[in-house]
Amino acid sequence: MDISNNLKFFFEGKKLENITATEIAKQLNISKSTLSNYINGDAYIPLEHLNKICNIFNVSIDYIFKFTTKENYSNYQKIEKLDTILIGKRLKNIRKELKITLDDLAHLIGVNKSTLSRYENGKNLILTITLYTICKKYKISADYLLGKIDNPKYLK
Repeated sequence: MDISNNLKFFFEGKKLENITATEIAKQLNISKSTLSNYINGDAYIPLEHLNKICNIFNVSIDYIFKFTTKENYSNYQKIEKLDTILIGKRLKNIRKELKITLDDLAHLIGVNKSTLSRYENGKNLILTITLYTICKKYKISADYLLGKIDNPKYLK
């Protein structure tokens, strides 16, 4: 999976002089082995944990996803708790801008219609893999969808 490869590449390239993997795991409230599983692709990383990792290292989710080579945006905001309502509204607006029906998008990204509807209505936080898939397919900034930036909305 691309996300775990990107995480692994990020952690291998990052000099953790001031923070250890144990300290990162503690900040995420997980074990060091769980963090290792995320990095090695043995477990999916929940979006809340990915967001916290990005906050710790002051990097954008787009950077971790390798959608950009810039580590961060000038208008980037660290958000401790992701807002499912805002994410849902932005997701729905993007879908409508692209003139894609709920059924079609659900089919294109491999989720069922009710799951996508729950994301759009802010009932559930979107899964990391679903966010990644949508953003990669339509060249949308994950940081935009998550409310961490207001622009750019679309990536080049």
